[in-house]
Amino acid sequence: MTILNLGTRVVNTYLISSGDGWILIDTGYAGGFAQFQKMLEKNGVRPEEIKYVFLTHAHDDHAGFLNEVLAATDAEVILHPKAVEGLKRGQNSFEGGCSSFLAWLFCQILALFGHGEHRYPPIREEYLSRLIPIGSERFRAQGFPYEVLETPGHTADHIALLVGDVLFCGDAAMNGFPSRRRTTIWIENLPQFKRSWEAIIERSPRFLYPAHGKLFPTADLKKYLRTLDRVKLRALKEN
Repeated sequence: MTILNLGTRVVNTYLISSGDGWILIDTGYAGGFAQFQKMLEKNGVRPEEIKYVFLTHAHDDHAGFLNEVLAATDAEVILHPKAVEGLKRGQNSFEGGCSSFLAWLFCQILALFGHGEHRYPPIREEYLSRLIPIGSERFRAQGFPYEVLETPGHTADHIALLVGDVLFCGDAAMNGFPSRRRTTIWIENLPQFKRSWEAIIERSPRFLYPAHGKLFPTADLKKYLRTLDRVKLRALKEN
């Protein structure tokens, strides 16, 4: 398996080889498609070779230029059924809260710079037929080559992709500022978030590839699991 990271310092955008094509794991923020195209060209990948987009969840930094990817390819989108409404809305949910004071402060700074609403382009009507929710008959008929894990907590629609001994975990865990102890800075449901960590630990992938920060071993989740019991979510003003 070939793993390419076509993302930025802010958010990772992984591209993995799969049989006769590629699987794109998430897109970055709106406005990032031109840079993404340059990275495709640099790595010798033609847009038409992208067979699937695997959407870990419907947030602005994961679905920002999804429309542009779908316009440039014939890719279909693997996603959680609950992600569809988020894509139609084009805005993050504000349910839950920040996982630490540092995370809360970071979110306040984002708001000061005009990014507090977390909006992104809603999915275009013509692309709705290319959405394939996991668990659907259509998904089962696809013969999708890798295992999908439901990992709610960060969001209700969160999923991760298990490929051999590595897990592309989206925002089920994080390894970059302002994260602490691999905990994602925003959590909608803390008990679910912890159960998702436990499920990942049980599956025992060797490494996790997060959407933010560098890869890290699953052993880190074991190390920090009990610290989740001390997390107190801090709501934003938008709530």
